[in-house]
Amino acid sequence: MIRHTVVFRLRHRENSAEEVKFLTDAKVLAAISGVEKFEQLRQVSPKNDYRFGFSMEFADQAAYSRYNDHPDHVAFVRDRWIPEVEAFLEIDYEPLT
Repeated sequence: MIRHTVVFRLRHRENSAEEVKFLTDAKVLAAISGVEKFEQLRQVSPKNDYRFGFSMEFADQAAYSRYNDHPDHVAFVRDRWIPEVEAFLEIDYEPLT
């Protein structure tokens, strides 16, 4: 199992229509085959300035690779993520055995 997480800050004003639209449109990622336990999260800690997080799981590396190469993911990154995300940190985990 791989847990893919990303925390990020948008270029949009807080609670703006653009922010809401980005988060709504990002739900397209949950529909990609192989994505499990998709969550959108709001940062509540004062320890960093990221505002949101996405978390999802994949059964294995092959499923994660198919997600990364999927046309809907590629288009979202190109058309929405790159122009609208100001900063991010991506972390991918595997459980310790």
